[in-house]
Amino acid sequence: MAELIARRRILLSLAALPAAALLAGCGDSGSGEANAQDQTSPLTTGAVDAPEPSGTVDMTELLEPGALPERAQGAEDAPVTIVEYASMTCSHCASFHVNTYPALKEQYIDTGKVRLILREFPFDPRAEAGFMLARCADNKYFAMVDVLFKQQRSWAAAQDARGALLNIAKLAGFSQESFEACLTDQQLLDDVRAVRARGADFGVEATPTFFINGKKYSGAMSIEQMSAIIDPLL
Repeated sequence: MAELIARRRILLSLAALPAAALLAGCGDSGSGEANAQDQTSPLTTGAVDAPEPSGTVDMTELLEPGALPERAQGAEDAPVTIVEYASMTCSHCASFHVNTYPALKEQYIDTGKVRLILREFPFDPRAEAGFMLARCADNKYFAMVDVLFKQQRSWAAAQDARGALLNIAKLAGFSQESFEACLTDQQLLDDVRAVRARGADFGVEATPTFFINGKKYSGAMSIEQMSAIIDPLL
């Protein structure tokens, strides 16, 4: 009985969690590091200075296998590797994925210059649920992440997040049964939380956080800011 209750907890929490709390910020404090470099509009044109990194990590250690298989885009031998830690309910993460990611993919990922690895760093049960559904979507992981970020306000701030997520999941091919099976998969939930815990070991405190060839940057950077970091590494 106790195990059943534990497995159902995330489904119940989707309706119980106050919606207003979810979009307040993208860190434990709701402010601070996530906004540190979120200063340039994605529509900015012209050259910009590269943001200063806030730390470094060992890339070999960073790229060691974790609790879940990596979800990555781009050539394995790309000269630049970006590891992004994100939360599905983070408004700054959504801003990056809507405004900057398409240009990053077109200019750098699809051209073999950058390999992007996306890792889960959920701050609340709704973010956990979003990532679990993306994982259950198998080879549609990035497509599911893309839809969830683009429609973030429709489910992350909804009174009935469960119903909103179910509607999105059905468009991705989920049935109600597979939807509930995914969100009651305790091992998957534990593994998503393990990915977050490992991210914290690397100093991740807010989202989005990017490690670009081992250097740490926080905030929803514009494509101009990312280009200023990436281009000298090519």
